[in-house]
Amino acid sequence: MLDQARIQLLRDAALKALTHAHAPYSGFAVGAALLDSEGKVHSGCNVENASFGLSVCAERTAIFKAVSEGVRSFEAIAIATRAPELTPPCGACRQVLQEFAPQLAVVLVNEKGDTAQYQLSELMPFAFTDFREKEK
Repeated sequence: MLDQARIQLLRDAALKALTHAHAPYSGFAVGAALLDSEGKVHSGCNVENASFGLSVCAERTAIFKAVSEGVRSFEAIAIATRAPELTPPCGACRQVLQEFAPQLAVVLVNEKGDTAQYQLSELMPFAFTDFREKEK
């Protein structure tokens, strides 16, 4: 479990990233803040496209930004929306997060101040993994 200081740091960064979302089609803005093992926060927002399959979620934006900068070890992610209910990452984002951080702490927040914390394994109990490793 994350301490309150880290939760607040990620919550604030995710809510800030939320303001940059480009969601003209769904109207569902999302911000994410990913904490790496060195303590640096990588943020992302969802970016929609008229061809919906080309849209990218906030969580994947954050992790792809971090990975493109050479970061491969992560501790936590916060996901912020304006929805009245807390919103977990979609299945595609869960799978991408699983690739890099199967023990990731996932903090869900909204603008009302609601917060909940999970382990990624709780949200993705049967994740697809690299089966080549199991064959060795």
